[in-house]
Amino acid sequence: MKNWYLLAALPFMAACNQAPPVNAELFPLAGAENVNPDTHLVLTFSEAPVVGDSGMVRIFDAETHELIDSLDLSIPAGPTKSRTYGPECDYTKVPYDYTRDRMPTNKDTRPGTPSGTAEPTPPEYQLNIIGGFTDAFHFYPIITKGNVATIYPHNNMLEYGKEYYVTIDKGVINVPDGSFEGIAKEHRWMFETKKEAPVAMDTLVVDATGNGDFNTVQGALDFIPDFSSEQTVILVRPGDYEELVYARDKSNVKIKGAGMDQTKVHYANNEVFNPHPLTVKTNEWPGTFPSRRAAFMLDNCHDVVLEDITIATDLRGQAEGLLLNGDRIALYRVHIIGSGDALQANGTIYMEACEMDGGGDTILGRGSLFAYRSNFRNEGGPFSWVRNTAGHHGNVFVECTFSTSNGRMADYGRTHTNHGTSYPDAEFVLINCKVKNIIPEGWSSIGEKTAKMYEFQTRDMDTDELVDVSKRHAYSKQLDAVKDAAMIADYQNPAFVLKGWMPMRIE
Repeated sequence: MKNWYLLAALPFMAACNQAPPVNAELFPLAGAENVNPDTHLVLTFSEAPVVGDSGMVRIFDAETHELIDSLDLSIPAGPTKSRTYGPECDYTKVPYDYTRDRMPTNKDTRPGTPSGTAEPTPPEYQLNIIGGFTDAFHFYPIITKGNVATIYPHNNMLEYGKEYYVTIDKGVINVPDGSFEGIAKEHRWMFETKKEAPVAMDTLVVDATGNGDFNTVQGALDFIPDFSSEQTVILVRPGDYEELVYARDKSNVKIKGAGMDQTKVHYANNEVFNPHPLTVKTNEWPGTFPSRRAAFMLDNCHDVVLEDITIATDLRGQAEGLLLNGDRIALYRVHIIGSGDALQANGTIYMEACEMDGGGDTILGRGSLFAYRSNFRNEGGPFSWVRNTAGHHGNVFVECTFSTSNGRMADYGRTHTNHGTSYPDAEFVLINCKVKNIIPEGWSSIGEKTAKMYEFQTRDMDTDELVDVSKRHAYSKQLDAVKDAAMIADYQNPAFVLKGWMPMRIE
């Protein structure tokens, strides 16, 4: 009986050792099963949370207690004030490996530089290998909106058929009333992933709520084999998908949202936050990936369709919403929102019934772009910096509109030199388009007389009358319905512009 007091004290001691309540709604739910491995970790509070600048988020294997992934909040997400470039290095003809037999991941690959010409990016910012791109992207480990904090584990760290638990240090996420003190192991925020990956490859469903094959667009793209000869349709259900998307070497893929006003993929990215490698020259040579600054990037991808979706960058500064590097990429009912540039098009690109909003140089790239019945808006300045080279068509617009969102004057485009590189074969053609707030000269600068700056039957958006073209740039040309009939017919044919490719029309 002498130890009776110890027995009596046990309930009190156990109560003292219990972790305080979480005071947040968790996703995935504690004890959840059939969780997709690409899940985010979401906490919903009664008031707006604030992300701290220290502490760790950890994910453990529940069976072995092995640390699977961790996020250190003391590491800044990425640069925010100015972009920096190191000394230029020798150009590597093919700096990125487009023939790999496996996808490098955060699990088995150190973020570095695939060009082999530069030192790995210093680990002074958060790094995440996305889509096998080992130059790695800077990213936000936690993003808050309203009362919700979303934690983004490193890509491709979780596996099918595993049980995991999550811990969050005190101070990582704070709420004004101080009611959230983190999540300890004792809270048992545990979940189990699906037993196996999807079997069928013809259709994959992305659903942010977890009721699909994947929670993220990136997860679905990573799952598709490289250079597939069979088409895969990725159905992206209505929702807000805040994720940085990069895919390389994908073929025969259709990414279909539920509508421009229903499905949005976006991220806060720009040239400052994710500059291209410090000592590697990019952006001016075929075979190089142009940059890492866009919200959604397709690199060396072929026979891809984007449909019924909005793609946007959330940061001001030079940043495309969509960057395309590949052949036979078609966009139908896609709303592209960029800051500065909105679309970078390298390869052969077709657009129909699309919307685009951006700043100056709204369309960039060295590819051939054919746009049909699409609407382009910017905040003033050039709609395009035309950079196509000899033997390749540039930007051709048929039955499109061009206007500004703020009443400022804009111009069709410019072709002057870029760091000493000139574009004497630049091409920007408008056939039966409507415009508003376009300067009388049409084009702001045309570097050489050999450039093909053609226009036919341009009308005013408000009056539907033919615009006054008497002050158009001296190097531009107004096409004549009779004398230039064959040329006008050619430019209305997508196959003429896109190297023989005739995409499907939806009209």
